[in-house]
Amino acid sequence: MVSVITGDIIKSKKFKNPEIWLTPLREALTNSEIDKKYWEIFRGDSFQIEIKDNKNAFYIATYIKACIKTVKGLDIRMAIGVGNKNFEGTIITESNGDAFQFSGDTLAILKKEKTNLKIKSRDLLLNKELNLYFKLALISMDHWTSNSAEAVKVALENDGVLQSEMAKALGISQDAVSKRLKRAYFNEIMDLDKMYRQKITLLELNLLEEK
Repeated sequence: MVSVITGDIIKSKKFKNPEIWLTPLREALTNSEIDKKYWEIFRGDSFQIEIKDNKNAFYIATYIKACIKTVKGLDIRMAIGVGNKNFEGTIITESNGDAFQFSGDTLAILKKEKTNLKIKSRDLLLNKELNLYFKLALISMDHWTSNSAEAVKVALENDGVLQSEMAKALGISQDAVSKRLKRAYFNEIMDLDKMYRQKITLLELNLLEEK
């Protein structure tokens, strides 16, 4: 079982220079610590990444969104597919299986629903529960300012680092860091990440028992 995130930049055509979104997108995918073989940017403003450690998918999606939203006016929609991988191509977009199909099909649905994050697996109850949590989390995440997004980005890149150290990296006061993370509901989103990891661990265990 693998997880696949397929995403695209929202309203990219309003920006004349594609490097405006390509630079933070490349940075996000590179810093995800996933081998370059397992991610690709295509059609200029879309990407796909395969994640073998399924528990990390929401964390990586959150990081990608934070990187993109450090640029004022940018946002991204992403679909997480969790399932089998039946074929591995020479590049990720040639690979196939449930995870890839779920991710690609769900991204198309997101455009119609005008929502920016959704998951699909074979577990319908899991999908329903996590998608409700995502919808609530997006109330905050979709409205991150570039400053809040930057604080989230640095926090995710430096897990466990004191806010005083983050303040030095950002060139602001510790109090300002605290306020930006609070406005971004960072702690609550990390609580959701913990729950996501628990739910996906149970899904993996259930699939092993079925075998």
